[in-house]
Amino acid sequence: MRIASSAPTRIDLAGGTIDIWPLFLFHEGALTVNAAISLRAHVELDDRADNGIDIRSIDTNQQVAASAWTGLDGAGDLPLLSLLARHYRLHGASLTTRGESPAGAGIGGSSAMTIAVCGALARRQGASEDPEQLLRVAMNVECQAIRVPTGLQDYRPALYGGVAAIELDVDATRRVALAVDPAELERRIVLAYTGAPRNSGTNNWEIIKKHIDGDRDIFDCFERIRDTASHLRRTLERGDWDGVGRAIALEWENRKRLAPGVTTPTIDSLMARARAAGATAAKVCGAGGGGCLFCYGPPGARTAIAEALAAGGARVLEYHIETEGLRIG
Repeated sequence: MRIASSAPTRIDLAGGTIDIWPLFLFHEGALTVNAAISLRAHVELDDRADNGIDIRSIDTNQQVAASAWTGLDGAGDLPLLSLLARHYRLHGASLTTRGESPAGAGIGGSSAMTIAVCGALARRQGASEDPEQLLRVAMNVECQAIRVPTGLQDYRPALYGGVAAIELDVDATRRVALAVDPAELERRIVLAYTGAPRNSGTNNWEIIKKHIDGDRDIFDCFERIRDTASHLRRTLERGDWDGVGRAIALEWENRKRLAPGVTTPTIDSLMARARAAGATAAKVCGAGGGGCLFCYGPPGARTAIAEALAAGGARVLEYHIETEGLRIG
């Protein structure tokens, strides 16, 4: 028997990092805004003739094998996949994964892969496929694997797809689908890989520690990031495309103040090229320091922006806004 699953990655339009527990608890009305995209994480589960387990990542060219799930502890190669297989007590199966997004792209590839693996394992093992249960397992096991707190926003576009606001409150985290024409948003965004992966765990952990330690500048940055995300949500819902661009530009100005490593000379140079080609806004995806960036501008400038980024050494990524989330078949 073969089970295949996949889940989309995302572009975080505004509000990222504030979704990491417990940061949002200190900023009333915190939210993020993101859009699922068609660069998917893929999983295949195949039966084996014995009770053993083998796990393979095509992207990293790594493989782990065990005679039983009890032999998977997450201490060696492929810790996240090993811990997920252990949680679901996988047996007699081969698990293979591959992602369509570049490594360290900052577009939620790890979270999308975690959701896709949880979906496939839950289906095979007869466990709960309730989306919120899958989300809880994915978030907690990924935290065990990377050993720093994880954000809440990335798992939801992987589960549900679409363009949405993620409202972060004391009593609940709510996903609110936004009435946005995906094609209109897509026509205005060019996504590109800078060529340098980033380490979101490291960047974000330094920011979290400063916030918890009472750094007033960090606190004020997150207040502005929250307000900008709320404004971006309203402009998206109104179809105010010029206002969307201004909000993205403001979000990036605030985000750069979080830490010196959020931007780099390469990122600054690529954004300058994009602006010269007609972009009205740009920001990095995820924690910054590398990975992907996206540039926003009028539809008529999209081709010129893409060409400018490519001329600067970036790899322009083809994508579309993905309205479907987790698939299991």
